[in-house]
Amino acid sequence: MSIPEILFYAFAAVLVVAAIGVITARNPVHAALFLVFAFFNSAVLWLLMEAEFLAIVLALVYVGAVMVLFLFVVMMLDINVAQMRQGFTRYAPLGIVIALIVVAEIASVVWVRSLGDEELSAAAASADVVGYNNTRALGELLYSKYLYPFEVAAVILLLAIVAAIVLTMRRRAGMKQQDVARQVAVRARDRVRIVKMEAEKET
Repeated sequence: MSIPEILFYAFAAVLVVAAIGVITARNPVHAALFLVFAFFNSAVLWLLMEAEFLAIVLALVYVGAVMVLFLFVVMMLDINVAQMRQGFTRYAPLGIVIALIVVAEIASVVWVRSLGDEELSAAAASADVVGYNNTRALGELLYSKYLYPFEVAAVILLLAIVAAIVLTMRRRAGMKQQDVARQVAVRARDRVRIVKMEAEKET
């Protein structure tokens, strides 16, 4: 077994452990940190597969931006962890069904990919050509063959951002909110009162 294969299996094992930590962590912040660790290991796997662009995007975009957004949302939502744990067993059957569906989808993708070994070997052969750029090839596929799925993913992310903002802006008891319209429409005479006082006489 070569060194790249050993590194691949080692980082893949760490990735699986980090993914399990995401779904088993009791603290939402700890779960988010486990997800950051999983993203870093995924980036290393992309580097081992010579997909440098995807590795850099995963490290910069997901770890640097998306995870920071996750942490801010978790902190601003003020999640009641004890209340969330009470309904865990109630949704466990649904979670198991969804997990089985995901496993079936992954197995189907692996099976379909095994049927196209000739195309994969042709793509691998083209990657050995001098001047080949996998970033350019990825961009050409993304904005030609997979343009509509790419746009749909962008719309879904936009909806997620709007939903996070709406959840954080909800009214809660004892919380003071800023009314920008009233601040802009304020007048000086309504805020400042000038009082005339007689000058004090020196004794």
